[in-house]
Amino acid sequence: MKKSIIPRDLSWLSFNERVLQEAKDTSVPLKERIRFLGIFSNNLDEFFRVRVATLNRMVEMGSKIKNMHLEYDPKSILDQIQQVSIQQQIQFNKVWEQLKNELNRNHIHLLTEKQLNRDQQKFVINFFEEEVRSNIIPLMIEDLEELPYIRDKSLYLGVLMTSRNATQKRKYAVIEVPSKIVGRFVKLPNTPGHHNIILLEDIIRYNLKSIFSYFGYDKYQSWVFKVTKDAEIDMDNDLSTTIVQKIEKGLKNRRKGKPVRFAYDKDIDDGLLDFLLRKLKINRNESVIPGGRIHNFRHFMDFPDVFPKKGERKKPFVHPYLKSSLRVTDVIFQRDILLNFPYNSFNSVIDLLREAAFDPNVTSIKMTAYRLASSSKVINALINAARNGKSVSVMLELRARFDEEANLEWKERLEEEGITVIPIIPNQKVHAKLCIIKRKHNRQFVSYGFVSTGNFNEKTSNIYGDHCLLTANKKIMTDVDAVFKYLENPKTGLKHLQSCSTLVPCPTKLRTVLVKHINQEIKAAKAGKAASIIIKVNSLSDEQLITKLEEAAKAGVHLKLIVRGIFCMYSENPKFKYPIQAISIVDEYLEHARVFYFHHGGKHQIYISSADWMVRNLDHRVEITCPVNDPDIKKVLKNILNIQLQDNVKARILDNELSNEYVAADKSNAIRSQVEIYQYLQQKKTIPLPADKVIRSL
Repeated sequence: MKKSIIPRDLSWLSFNERVLQEAKDTSVPLKERIRFLGIFSNNLDEFFRVRVATLNRMVEMGSKIKNMHLEYDPKSILDQIQQVSIQQQIQFNKVWEQLKNELNRNHIHLLTEKQLNRDQQKFVINFFEEEVRSNIIPLMIEDLEELPYIRDKSLYLGVLMTSRNATQKRKYAVIEVPSKIVGRFVKLPNTPGHHNIILLEDIIRYNLKSIFSYFGYDKYQSWVFKVTKDAEIDMDNDLSTTIVQKIEKGLKNRRKGKPVRFAYDKDIDDGLLDFLLRKLKINRNESVIPGGRIHNFRHFMDFPDVFPKKGERKKPFVHPYLKSSLRVTDVIFQRDILLNFPYNSFNSVIDLLREAAFDPNVTSIKMTAYRLASSSKVINALINAARNGKSVSVMLELRARFDEEANLEWKERLEEEGITVIPIIPNQKVHAKLCIIKRKHNRQFVSYGFVSTGNFNEKTSNIYGDHCLLTANKKIMTDVDAVFKYLENPKTGLKHLQSCSTLVPCPTKLRTVLVKHINQEIKAAKAGKAASIIIKVNSLSDEQLITKLEEAAKAGVHLKLIVRGIFCMYSENPKFKYPIQAISIVDEYLEHARVFYFHHGGKHQIYISSADWMVRNLDHRVEITCPVNDPDIKKVLKNILNIQLQDNVKARILDNELSNEYVAADKSNAIRSQVEIYQYLQQKKTIPLPADKVIRSL
């Protein structure tokens, strides 16, 4: 019997193949192609750390675990993941060989330890002595019962020492490559017109004889390997410990996570490979992935900028409505503003918070935070607000995966500055993107702020496609205030979330509202009226909503789906009255926004949201979906969606076979949506504000 949905993990691997396609694409600048290889590698690391680890747990627990992830047969899916991963690794290696040739054609040479001239050899010896030797600890591993702690995400050299002297046995050692301390890429002395670069592991390779001179061997060989571990944080049920203490303990225990993947240089000595697998208790039939000479390609996202042609990435520009001399705050009290990142500048959000920090009439600021920039200007603005006597509260989600340590540090910093960090809610992540600012105006309190589809992070805002609604709408702000009342006191139950009349929160309302809207379109289609739905999300895997969309397609609703990542729906079905248009756009920017459009009898109901159509988002997280009522903003969002649906350069078809075929190109009318959207938004003209309606604060 055919499964009703595509397994989410196989769909995710198909998404990562689309990332690999960008690295293959010769029309993409060389620097960006290398960056996409790094993104592919980093994505795969996280996939194994989280999803493969979860599937392994399911297999171990068998029928004891309630299957909430739609995996019908975890063992079968693990086997398929192994097969697909190996095939993708083969593709990856071919692409890297092509890119190395392209680097050489551009006079950029990534040299190995065997390709150095005399001057470069001297440089490598000196660099090793001055920068590297003190940062490595060679481990002699043969006589150890088990290997010392092998760090997740780190790169290792497995070393084999041999001698012509028959009395000396082969000897093994392991060296952790200290790329986090020293850096992965080292620029060598250049010849005129050429850039020469060597990887840190190759500097170590060149100096192996010096490192192990004590043992008196004749030949030293080494191969890279890396171990990916289960990254799940187990939370114990000890009531005497706080959630923060549990997270801290979980982070420490993450070090002890079980290996879920062993990636290695396929040319490694068989005896050394067997020894490492045995010591790590890894079965060859598990996720053991042979690869090339280089691993940990995630570092290649930061490949040295030595390229003759610089990237063509255009700079974000200030939203046309915010170009006036007025403060951002004053504009918001006149009209809603939709910022579209990365096209519009994130500085407008920073400016809004800075204005609030210094506005004597502002009394309080409340905000959610999930992933923050390492040197967050958002946090700096909040700290300034607190120092200026404002009441500042932050719902900082300490369980944001792989950002737990950073967020714990931010928590400590915020509390030192007198900012209230709202405690996290047990068993419920807060993924909503909200801010509310309260100020006095004419002896009354007014509220304004923003609702966003993405994180308040100035770094990722330059590469993530998101929407952020700046607004003083009373109904929206009343609901934002209600959400914070729930966050501040979740023990009172969900009544505050249920009280929302404009915003649509999870876990209380969104699923029901979406089903209601889909049913409304189904009813219209059956009555012979216009009916259409456009859904743009990162992931679509919720079985209930997929079933409703299939019902809509069979009834004659025109369905258009833009899904960047996981897509579990079979989009091709002869029972659908009209073919579904299902595409994924992978390009220079990460498509991160969630937008829901329903024809709604010609009224065109549009929402922006922080929630993907996944069980975890709809039922187990605090998420916010916000209706868009401003006619100008609705027009902008519809135009952006239409541009993306016409993409015939970077759009791939999401079909039943996960083939990732590109949408048929039209050379006479090529539409690359991210380029077209930039031009569309930039051409919008400034509309001046009526001076008598501006609210002045200072």
